[in-house]
Amino acid sequence: MIINGVMIDHTFAEAFPMKATRVIITAQTEQWAFNAAKSMTGFATSVIGCGCEADIECFLKPSETPDGRPGVSAMLFTMGAKSLVKQLETRAGQSVLTSPTSALFSGIDGGIRIPLGKNLRYFGDGFQTSKVINDNRYWRIPVMDGEFLVEETTGQVNAIGGGNLLILAESEADALEACEKAVLEMRKVANIILPFPGGVVRSGSKVGSKYPALTASTNDAFCPTLKGITKSELSPEIESVMEIVIDGLTEADIKKAMKVGIETFCSIGAYNGVKRISAGNYGGKLGPYHFHLQEIMND
Repeated sequence: MIINGVMIDHTFAEAFPMKATRVIITAQTEQWAFNAAKSMTGFATSVIGCGCEADIECFLKPSETPDGRPGVSAMLFTMGAKSLVKQLETRAGQSVLTSPTSALFSGIDGGIRIPLGKNLRYFGDGFQTSKVINDNRYWRIPVMDGEFLVEETTGQVNAIGGGNLLILAESEADALEACEKAVLEMRKVANIILPFPGGVVRSGSKVGSKYPALTASTNDAFCPTLKGITKSELSPEIESVMEIVIDGLTEADIKKAMKVGIETFCSIGAYNGVKRISAGNYGGKLGPYHFHLQEIMND
């Protein structure tokens, strides 16, 4: 398949089951809501080394938040329920409770209920109080700038991690500019996050390593500097490869985001250095979700 001179490989992105939750962080200003959300979702690019994958989903207007203040929606993904509970409580306690004027609410009504403020309330040292509104319990924790309002629980749902796109370009500048444009459009899709810095990862990996202690190592087949010494997937004109990883609540969400990304790459075109679009997979052995690039474009 070729669109605007860009070749779309006959391949698939391989993804796997995860657990996810969404929270809504509000504050006196959008900047302070962002500060809390940015801190809470920091160092959360990959479960391999970070324990979770997290990112800001979108900004919310005061009319869209539970307390009528500016807000940010953030999502966290992990490989299991226990790790999600741990990551959520730790990050909420260290990054939202501490942030001036912040409040924290559930962003998912369905699913299994997991602690949000249920245990954070103990920071109040017995001075905390609660109130039930519409069957939802909220905790008011006294802090030095007033009080921290937090909902007792949030929803945990089944989700999917590891959707991805690889862009192969003539130069590093071409690849990065194309990824920046694609990320901008993909982040308009609801129910997905792009957990890597700026939504882009340059250190794509493969399963395993020559060093037994490592579970993953550099994807040498897509490294331009290794064309002559490894079984390369790159043609001579490709000098840079970058990846966009997508986590989403459903298969449909990831497919939509991938399609938006592919369409953006193709709109840039081969004339501007974007030569090929591919995806990372492990022969179908890693995860049960297979997102075939050409099928996505034909839907």
